Amino acid sequence: MIPINTNLFLGYPDTISVALGEDVTFHISSQESAVQVSVVRLRCADVDAPGLKYEIVESAISGVHACHDQPVVPGSAVVVNDGSALSLAGSWSIGCYIWPTRITPETQTILSRWSEVDGKGYLLGISKADGLTMKLGTGSGTAFTAKTGKPLKERRWHWVSASFDAGTGVLTLCQWQLAEGCVPERLTTETFAVEAGTELDSRTPFLIGAHHLSPKQGAYAGFFDGKIEAARIVSKPMPASDLRALHPTQRTGCAESSLLAFWDFSVGIDTLAVTDLSTNALHGRLHQLPRRAVTGVCWSGKVHDWRLAPQEYGAIHFHSDDLYDCGWKPTFTLSVPENWKTGFYALRLRVPGTEAAPSETVAAETFIPFFITPAEHSPRAKLAVVASVATYLAYANSALRMQHVHFQGLIEHAVQLSLDEVYLAENPQFANSTYDNHIDGSGRCYSSWLRPIFNMRPRANPFNYVHDTHILDWLEEEGIDYDVITDVEIDRKGLAALKPYQAIITPTHEEYSTLNMMNALMAYQNAGGRHLCLGANSFYWRCAFHPQAPQVLEVRRGMAGTRTWESQSGEVHLAGTGEPGALWRHSGFAPQALVGVGFDATVYDHAGYYMTTPDARDPRVAYILEGISDDTPIGDYAARVGGAVGIETDRADFDLGTPEHSLIIATSHGLGPGALPTLEEIRTMSHGLDGEQNNLVRADMVFFETPNGGAVFSTGSISYALSLSHNDYNNDIRTITRRVTDRFLDPAPFNIPG
Repeated sequence: MIPINTNLFLGYPDTISVALGEDVTFHISSQESAVQVSVVRLRCADVDAPGLKYEIVESAISGVHACHDQPVVPGSAVVVNDGSALSLAGSWSIGCYIWPTRITPETQTILSRWSEVDGKGYLLGISKADGLTMKLGTGSGTAFTAKTGKPLKERRWHWVSASFDAGTGVLTLCQWQLAEGCVPERLTTETFAVEAGTELDSRTPFLIGAHHLSPKQGAYAGFFDGKIEAARIVSKPMPASDLRALHPTQRTGCAESSLLAFWDFSVGIDTLAVTDLSTNALHGRLHQLPRRAVTGVCWSGKVHDWRLAPQEYGAIHFHSDDLYDCGWKPTFTLSVPENWKTGFYALRLRVPGTEAAPSETVAAETFIPFFITPAEHSPRAKLAVVASVATYLAYANSALRMQHVHFQGLIEHAVQLSLDEVYLAENPQFANSTYDNHIDGSGRCYSSWLRPIFNMRPRANPFNYVHDTHILDWLEEEGIDYDVITDVEIDRKGLAALKPYQAIITPTHEEYSTLNMMNALMAYQNAGGRHLCLGANSFYWRCAFHPQAPQVLEVRRGMAGTRTWESQSGEVHLAGTGEPGALWRHSGFAPQALVGVGFDATVYDHAGYYMTTPDARDPRVAYILEGISDDTPIGDYAARVGGAVGIETDRADFDLGTPEHSLIIATSHGLGPGALPTLEEIRTMSHGLDGEQNNLVRADMVFFETPNGGAVFSTGSISYALSLSHNDYNNDIRTITRRVTDRFLDPAPFNIPG
């Protein structure tokens, strides 16, 4: 069979979640000139088992649309629309602090008002061989270039500056590596004679961290990798030491008349705005969301929360592969009818003329996912499935299987890469996930839905999104009415997003949660809501959607937990909200307090099953496992992994907040040496830590009641839902889930014992 081309058409919605009666705009790119569009409501996105299932929904956008190739240019910068204020006629000095993280043979731009095509303007940059470099336009297309020729050190603070004296025609470059530890400062100063006839007005906005390709294109190049801080420009020649010591805040009644601009990145850290403290007010704006809330040149180590000492967080970390918004032109807009069902939806994109062909026979087919949720006054089902958008974004375009050398050892077999993974590796401009690293080795802390996402769609590598649709498939099979909402609504509306529902299901891997989500879920449970947590590694990482860039999830890993990178010292607090990142258990709100269980192990090599415990016969829960004997394995089967206990597991822990009246009605068996504890569970390394010898490596099936008649049921395993369709939906996992769902939809209240 010839593989289906899933990337002939690419695209993304402007909003990941749209309510009935509202609009969503799609941005499509392809080298094809036309695309056949259908809207589908998904039942199952897993092509293996139970199989790809969806319903085509007639819509106003169904049919053939024109499309064209739209480029993606990653790389972050600060853009200052300065008019001609920074065209630098006469004498001038320019400088800033830098902390380079990836010095390349090609010049990386630090500060510029430079047009590459025209060869006009000026550019201060660095490169591996040339050290600090200054380019001045001549109008002839050939730049005057000065360079120190001294290599800079990566991950070391430097002061860099250039000063031009129009009276003498002398340009002075200063490259000043600051003292650190036992390493003394290293100062390099070079002077150059500049001939008359420079053309420093590029007619482009001033940029920090990049330069313009041309004044017409509006495209940027020469992106810098590393931190920049305290950039400044004055209209006179100034020694490097004086320029470095210059402070924009003068005592009352005094002002430096030559100061053209001084950008203080410590102002407005939680915004996309960059503030100029000079009287010219040449403020800037972030492009492609470089990282703020990072330690600066004067970080003392006394504080780790940037809100307490913002002046110590005066840097911005730029990356040549930052991507917030592809910026594609819109292709069409869907006005969602008010009478549609809620659900997991997608655009299905095909070559025109193949709209009626079965999916397995087409040569090219792409899905662009989005979610349709209830309008504020829509009729509601009793049950809501919560789509884990935060988790989908955290993993969006993950390159874990491709780039992390330990992955094959974890799964204990050869990695089979999907065509999507290969495509993404060949097209890194679409950016990876918060599990991956930037090109300079620093961890990625932002993930946006304003770009194509290759692992959040039908036919994607089976995890998260694909796994969650097994629950939708089961609900459809059972004929249980449900709505779909997303955790984005919970984050933005709080308890009001959950209040209409008698019960909710959080699916296989609700790993990432914001403060608003956690508080809303706890309030819902305490108000009598019923919660089926049908997964594991749930409510593990603390994160936030950036208030100024609401399409972006921000994650700071901290220094603990099961992680693929660590935050830099002092950089655990989120830029967007200021709250700490890292694990929820380190913020005093472990998942056990919310759903009774919390992450304890990864099980990637095989899967196990459950066995009942004495708690299973308690009258409070006896109906759940009625007819299942104590010596019968529960869930020793599942699509793809072979067991209901696998991939990642959660267990009860009363010390971490599992409610004291909780019942552990079943626990896992059959986990072997490939079941490995999470790092926060290990105090000291020793033998006997794996699932074959360690009782703390397990999955627990837990039930407990909540105030006002509510209850919680948690399964403690990601692969639990993969068992629902086994044997044509006739199995113990299906029976257990149906019994709990029916009881949770019964209005009869639950009562906390005692």
